[in-house]
Amino acid sequence: MWRVSAIFFFLVIVGSNLVNGEPKVPCYFIFGDSLSDAGNNNPLNTMAKANYSPYGVDFPGKVPTGRFTNGRTIADFITQFLDFQEFINPYTPQMGQDVYRGVNFASGASGILPNTGSHLGDRIWMDQQLQNYNKTISKLQSMVSSPVSSYLNKCLYTVNIGSNDYINNYFMPEHYPSSDRFTTDKYATLLTTRYKAQLQALYDSGARKIAVFGLGQIGCTPAEMTMNNSTQCVKKINQAVQLFNTKLVSLVDDFNANLPGTPFTFINLYAMQALNPLPPGFITDPTCCKLRSDFMCEPLSPPCNHRNFYGFMDGFHPTEVLNEIAATIAFNTPLPLLFVHPMSIRQLIN
Repeated sequence: MWRVSAIFFFLVIVGSNLVNGEPKVPCYFIFGDSLSDAGNNNPLNTMAKANYSPYGVDFPGKVPTGRFTNGRTIADFITQFLDFQEFINPYTPQMGQDVYRGVNFASGASGILPNTGSHLGDRIWMDQQLQNYNKTISKLQSMVSSPVSSYLNKCLYTVNIGSNDYINNYFMPEHYPSSDRFTTDKYATLLTTRYKAQLQALYDSGARKIAVFGLGQIGCTPAEMTMNNSTQCVKKINQAVQLFNTKLVSLVDDFNANLPGTPFTFINLYAMQALNPLPPGFITDPTCCKLRSDFMCEPLSPPCNHRNFYGFMDGFHPTEVLNEIAATIAFNTPLPLLFVHPMSIRQLIN
């Protein structure tokens, strides 16, 4: 479960007041899955969309935008910590001047592998997100006077993907053969090898400030605990996730040792979820909405009250308060190497 001590509630208060001037970077590009999706799945033919209430009940304007939470995502909070006055928009081929300040390419149910999440319908997996990114930087090239790579190397990139490669692939044998074909270690290697090429493509485009998010404790989500008939975190899932995270840290170290500029940092969501017990009154196991059979919120169902005391909006996705905590630790942590490796996002952009 998500656990956090008093120091990190203090950090959230500090992080919430970071907006005070011009943006700290010229642009911010966001890649990932439903933890970062800001509406890219809305027009797709998929079950993986959140453009209906009660999602968005605490978002500015109190409208569902396609974000899989009651309010802001981790990427939204980072956007605010960077001092942008508006959130980063989802990708569309018709984007105009907004591309100057970045684009959100993230897509719910997507993964590192192309077949991940396919049983849910359409989604924009990582390779396709990179294709959309390449179209975007081609447009940018015609808008900036210098080489586009010179512009991009000042921008922040966050990549938060891989959860669905376990939730909606490896641990769903009724739809995918992955667990029959690969041990958990071999599967983690398969994911890391493909991910390495995808992250290298970002670097080759000019990206030099790339924060790579590790996977959280997927086995502790209400959905996985329910599906495994358990009242405790599902150990086999968390162990598999940790194999991937360990390989991802090694990948980041390898990139930083061999690519100029120490361009990568690793954000340890798993470690953030393994802190001291939550304060009294914080609720983690129940979800904040009535669930459908796929553990998404039932459309138009009323959200829970006291949402700042709930860990999960639905069966898989954290509430805004936990997104804020994670974003604040990632951006401004005083504890490098435990939660970030080798540096915080604030250090990365500086």
